[in-house]
Amino acid sequence: MNELVDKAIEAAAKAYAPYSKYNVGAVVRTTDGREFTGVNVENAAYPLGQCAEKSAIGAAAAAGYRPGDIAAIGINASPCGGCRQWLHEWRIPEVSFRRDDGTIATYSAADLLPETWTLPG
Repeated sequence: MNELVDKAIEAAAKAYAPYSKYNVGAVVRTTDGREFTGVNVENAAYPLGQCAEKSAIGAAAAAGYRPGDIAAIGINASPCGGCRQWLHEWRIPEVSFRRDDGTIATYSAADLLPETWTLPG
């Protein structure tokens, strides 16, 4: 199994998901080898929750990393559509996640979200 997915599975146990009971963990590895962990954090006002992928990317951003600085991400579940946009914008070349059947899928962010929305210019 992918090492980052294994770490994401461990991280998922720390998620705050009292409403859905669906715990998600994510771990990003930067191009210089640092790792940042994120979990989903739900809120009673549903749209205010935060996905694990955004949490992990946000931690990397707070440490000064920018799009193109993340080499890989491991997630314990398939990323949602909104997170696929985040993964694409951050240009993550290796996105690995655990499928429902327990196997590991690995794609580039561009393959997960073709024809993505981008800003002009």
